[in-house]
Amino acid sequence: MSETSTKQRIGVLTSGGDAPGMNAALRAVVLAAEHYGMEVVAFKHGYEGLLNNEHLPLKAADVLHVLQYSGTIIKSARCPRFKEVESAQLAAKNLTELGISALVVIGGDGSFRGAHHLSQHWNGQIIGVPGTIDNDLYGTDATIGYSTAVAIAMDALDKIRDTADAMDRVFIVEVMGRHAGFIGLKSAMAAGAERMILPELQKDKPLTIAALVKHIKRVEEVRGAGSYVMVLSEHQWPGGAVALSEQLEAEYSMPCRPCLLGHIQRGGPPTATDRVLASELGVHAIELILQGKTAVMTGIKAGQMVEVPLVDTWTKKNPLDANLLRIQHEIFNPVKKSARS
Repeated sequence: MSETSTKQRIGVLTSGGDAPGMNAALRAVVLAAEHYGMEVVAFKHGYEGLLNNEHLPLKAADVLHVLQYSGTIIKSARCPRFKEVESAQLAAKNLTELGISALVVIGGDGSFRGAHHLSQHWNGQIIGVPGTIDNDLYGTDATIGYSTAVAIAMDALDKIRDTADAMDRVFIVEVMGRHAGFIGLKSAMAAGAERMILPELQKDKPLTIAALVKHIKRVEEVRGAGSYVMVLSEHQWPGGAVALSEQLEAEYSMPCRPCLLGHIQRGGPPTATDRVLASELGVHAIELILQGKTAVMTGIKAGQMVEVPLVDTWTKKNPLDANLLRIQHEIFNPVKKSARS
């Protein structure tokens, strides 16, 4: 790679947990950079690749037809050692020696913490692009991968409802989102689940097994025999969906089956929403570089591109949609509807 080029050279990496649409964001970064006369250097395996100087040039021809693929063509990784001062200094040295003046980081809050750490030891521009299925970054209405994760969870819930109805069974579907219940809330509402156990709700008033059993029985009294599907965010019940289902069967003789979606939520073709969002955010990242901005994340608010201080993305919190919670808890709750009638 020539170090004498007069073009501005930018770096890009994907870090942390992969999210459907990361490739679309990478494509947008490369195409926008070429449009504005920049060169792009990609680091494989996230911050690990940056520390190991595992880099390669990316051009339009390399990314033109990656929109439909999940994962990330430049790989990702978690890098605990990047928290060390020596790691940030090494990363800064590698970036400087490659003639890179700006770095685009596609990832979630852990990736942005790493970017902030790097900014204390490197004077180049750093722009974050929100790539995480959890939708838990402050300052943006949506993150890349969230739409796809919800669609996958909804599809699974629809299929589980079919077999749950056939057997009049309780099903517990465990989804990702240990710290934020966005996937759980939206998929539960979209699929008509009877109960959802989310981090935000557990924090305010933890659900007990007795209260859960009472609700299941009241739903059966109101509607008659049938299925009961609940959505459980990971790490919100000791032992997860498997332990909860075993407890319901052993202690209350309720036929119950667990279903753990796990990393299925990160795979499959990104939805149109995620592909378009990733494209917008990727282009916006390059245009923020041209404006001289640094230490900010690209975001979308009410359909408009915005910039958010990187530190705000993890120190401030987005609440769950209060109206969706109200509708799911009150309007669609068969027990509460019965009490009013």
